[in-house]
Amino acid sequence: MEFIETKLKGAYIIDIKPITDERGFFSRSYCSDEFKEYKLNTNAVQNNISFNEKKGTLRGMHMQKAPFEETKLVRCTRGSIYDVIVDMRAGSETYKQWIGVELTADNYRMLYVPEGFAHGFITLEDRTDVSYQVTQFYTPGFEQCFRWDDPSFDIKWPIEPVVISAKDQSHLLINDGVGEPNI
Repeated sequence: MEFIETKLKGAYIIDIKPITDERGFFSRSYCSDEFKEYKLNTNAVQNNISFNEKKGTLRGMHMQKAPFEETKLVRCTRGSIYDVIVDMRAGSETYKQWIGVELTADNYRMLYVPEGFAHGFITLEDRTDVSYQVTQFYTPGFEQCFRWDDPSFDIKWPIEPVVISAKDQSHLLINDGVGEPNI
Protein backbone atom coordinates (compact mmCIF):
# COMPACT_ATOMS: atom_id res chain seq x y z
CA MET A 1 0.00 0.00 0.00
CA GLU A 2 1.03 3.58 -0.54
CA PHE A 3 0.36 6.01 2.33
CA ILE A 4 -0.02 9.63 1.22
CA GLU A 5 -0.05 12.08 4.11
CA THR A 6 -2.50 14.93 3.63
CA LYS A 7 -2.16 18.54 4.75
CA LEU A 8 -4.11 17.49 7.86
CA LYS A 9 -1.57 15.88 10.18
CA GLY A 10 -2.36 12.23 10.83
CA ALA A 11 -4.85 11.88 7.95
CA TYR A 12 -3.77 9.68 5.03
CA ILE A 13 -4.99 8.73 1.60
CA ILE A 14 -4.13 5.08 1.08
CA ASP A 15 -3.75 3.55 -2.37
CA ILE A 16 -3.39 -0.14 -3.01
CA LYS A 17 -0.47 -1.56 -4.98
CA PRO A 18 -2.00 -4.27 -7.14
CA ILE A 19 -0.05 -7.26 -8.39
CA THR A 20 -1.61 -8.02 -11.76
CA ASP A 21 -1.70 -11.01 -14.07
CA GLU A 22 -4.12 -12.50 -16.61
CA ARG A 23 -6.67 -13.19 -13.81
CA GLY A 24 -6.85 -9.59 -12.65
CA PHE A 25 -5.00 -8.41 -9.56
CA PHE A 26 -4.33 -9.11 -5.92
CA SER A 27 -3.59 -6.48 -3.30
CA ARG A 28 -3.74 -5.87 0.41
CA SER A 29 -6.26 -3.30 1.60
CA TYR A 30 -5.15 -3.54 5.20
CA CYS A 31 -1.98 -4.70 6.96
CA SER A 32 -1.50 -3.88 10.62
CA ASP A 33 2.30 -3.96 10.25
CA GLU A 34 2.21 -1.31 7.50
CA PHE A 35 -0.25 0.82 9.46
CA LYS A 36 1.98 0.60 12.55
CA GLU A 37 4.96 1.84 10.49
CA TYR A 38 3.03 5.13 10.10
CA LYS A 39 1.91 5.05 13.76
CA LEU A 40 -1.73 4.59 12.71
CA ASN A 41 -4.38 3.04 14.93
CA THR A 42 -4.85 -0.65 14.11
CA ASN A 43 -7.49 -1.44 16.73
CA ALA A 44 -10.61 -1.77 14.55
CA VAL A 45 -13.55 -3.11 16.55
CA GLN A 46 -16.37 -2.71 14.04
CA ASN A 47 -16.98 -2.51 10.30
CA ASN A 48 -19.90 -0.41 9.03
CA ILE A 49 -21.63 -0.36 5.65
CA SER A 50 -23.56 2.63 4.39
CA PHE A 51 -25.89 1.97 1.43
CA ASN A 52 -27.08 5.09 -0.40
CA GLU A 53 -29.85 4.79 -2.96
CA LYS A 54 -29.54 8.19 -4.66
CA LYS A 55 -26.76 10.30 -6.16
CA GLY A 56 -26.43 13.45 -4.07
CA THR A 57 -27.03 11.74 -0.71
CA LEU A 58 -25.07 13.62 1.91
CA ARG A 59 -24.12 12.18 5.30
CA GLY A 60 -22.21 14.18 7.87
CA MET A 61 -20.39 15.79 9.47
CA HIS A 62 -20.06 13.27 12.35
CA MET A 63 -17.57 12.35 15.05
CA GLN A 64 -17.56 10.96 18.58
CA LYS A 65 -16.42 12.90 21.66
CA ALA A 66 -14.04 11.79 24.42
CA PRO A 67 -13.61 9.24 25.75
CA PHE A 68 -15.05 7.47 22.68
CA GLU A 69 -13.17 9.19 19.85
CA GLU A 70 -12.83 6.94 16.84
CA THR A 71 -10.48 6.45 13.94
CA LYS A 72 -12.07 5.42 10.62
CA LEU A 73 -10.71 3.72 7.52
CA VAL A 74 -13.17 4.57 4.73
CA ARG A 75 -13.53 2.88 1.33
CA CYS A 76 -16.22 3.04 -1.35
CA THR A 77 -17.09 -0.49 -2.48
CA ARG A 78 -19.76 0.37 -5.07
CA GLY A 79 -20.29 3.63 -6.91
CA SER A 80 -18.40 6.74 -5.83
CA ILE A 81 -18.30 9.37 -3.12
CA TYR A 82 -16.63 12.65 -2.32
CA ASP A 83 -15.34 11.98 1.18
CA VAL A 84 -14.64 14.95 3.46
CA ILE A 85 -12.89 15.28 6.80
CA VAL A 86 -12.50 18.37 8.99
CA ASP A 87 -9.82 18.71 11.66
CA MET A 88 -11.70 19.48 14.89
CA ARG A 89 -8.72 19.04 17.21
CA ALA A 90 -8.53 22.16 19.35
CA GLY A 91 -4.99 23.50 19.22
CA SER A 92 -4.15 21.80 15.91
CA GLU A 93 -2.35 23.90 13.28
CA THR A 94 -5.05 22.82 10.80
CA TYR A 95 -8.05 23.30 13.11
CA LYS A 96 -11.29 23.62 11.09
CA GLN A 97 -9.46 22.92 7.82
CA TRP A 98 -10.81 20.21 5.53
CA ILE A 99 -9.86 17.95 2.69
CA GLY A 100 -12.02 16.08 0.22
CA VAL A 101 -11.07 12.91 -1.63
CA GLU A 102 -12.93 11.04 -4.35
CA LEU A 103 -13.25 7.40 -3.36
CA THR A 104 -14.66 5.02 -5.96
CA ALA A 105 -15.22 1.32 -6.33
CA ASP A 106 -12.81 1.47 -9.28
CA ASN A 107 -9.91 3.39 -7.71
CA TYR A 108 -9.82 1.27 -4.48
CA ARG A 109 -8.56 4.36 -2.66
CA MET A 110 -9.11 4.64 1.10
CA LEU A 111 -9.10 7.54 3.55
CA TYR A 112 -7.66 7.15 7.03
CA VAL A 113 -9.54 9.48 9.39
CA PRO A 114 -7.83 10.01 12.77
CA GLU A 115 -9.52 10.72 16.09
CA GLY A 116 -10.70 14.29 16.40
CA PHE A 117 -11.89 14.66 12.82
CA ALA A 118 -15.47 15.19 11.67
CA HIS A 119 -16.36 12.98 8.70
CA GLY A 120 -18.97 13.11 5.97
CA PHE A 121 -19.53 12.32 2.32
CA ILE A 122 -21.77 12.90 -0.66
CA THR A 123 -22.57 10.19 -3.17
CA LEU A 124 -21.62 10.83 -6.80
CA GLU A 125 -23.66 7.91 -8.18
CA ASP A 126 -26.89 6.08 -7.43
CA ARG A 127 -26.65 2.86 -5.38
CA THR A 128 -23.36 3.64 -3.67
CA ASP A 129 -21.92 1.53 -0.84
CA VAL A 130 -19.37 2.81 1.66
CA SER A 131 -17.53 0.56 4.07
CA TYR A 132 -15.57 1.78 7.04
CA GLN A 133 -13.69 0.22 9.89
CA VAL A 134 -13.88 2.06 13.20
CA THR A 135 -11.80 1.80 16.36
CA GLN A 136 -14.65 2.47 18.80
CA PHE A 137 -18.17 1.19 19.17
CA TYR A 138 -20.85 3.80 18.56
CA THR A 139 -21.76 5.28 21.94
CA PRO A 140 -25.08 7.17 22.12
CA GLY A 141 -24.72 10.54 23.79
CA PHE A 142 -21.12 11.00 22.63
CA GLU A 143 -21.76 11.83 18.98
CA GLN A 144 -20.84 15.35 17.93
CA CYS A 145 -22.19 16.66 14.65
CA PHE A 146 -21.52 19.74 12.58
CA ARG A 147 -23.45 21.20 9.67
CA TRP A 148 -22.21 20.07 6.27
CA ASP A 149 -22.56 23.65 5.03
CA ASP A 150 -21.08 25.46 8.06
CA PRO A 151 -19.31 28.58 6.75
CA SER A 152 -16.63 28.06 9.44
CA PHE A 153 -15.40 25.17 7.26
CA ASP A 154 -16.36 26.46 3.79
CA ILE A 155 -16.39 22.94 2.33
CA LYS A 156 -16.58 22.94 -1.47
CA TRP A 157 -18.91 20.01 -2.23
CA PRO A 158 -18.70 18.93 -5.90
CA ILE A 159 -22.48 18.63 -6.31
CA GLU A 160 -25.54 19.93 -4.49
CA PRO A 161 -27.06 17.47 -2.04
CA VAL A 162 -30.52 16.13 -2.83
CA VAL A 163 -30.96 13.75 0.11
CA ILE A 164 -29.99 14.75 3.67
CA SER A 165 -31.49 13.29 6.83
CA ALA A 166 -33.58 15.58 9.03
CA LYS A 167 -31.01 15.01 11.77
CA ASP A 168 -28.08 16.15 9.58
CA GLN A 169 -30.07 19.19 8.43
CA SER A 170 -30.84 20.21 12.00
CA HIS A 171 -27.28 20.55 13.35
CA LEU A 172 -26.41 24.05 14.48
CA LEU A 173 -23.63 26.08 12.97
CA ILE A 174 -20.57 26.46 15.19
CA ASN A 175 -21.25 30.21 15.55
CA ASP A 176 -24.91 29.52 16.43
CA GLY A 177 -24.15 27.59 19.56
CA VAL A 178 -22.86 24.12 18.72
CA GLY A 179 -19.67 25.32 20.37
CA GLU A 180 -16.19 24.05 19.96
CA PRO A 181 -15.59 20.34 20.35
CA ASN A 182 -14.24 19.32 23.72
CA ILE A 183 -11.52 17.07 22.39
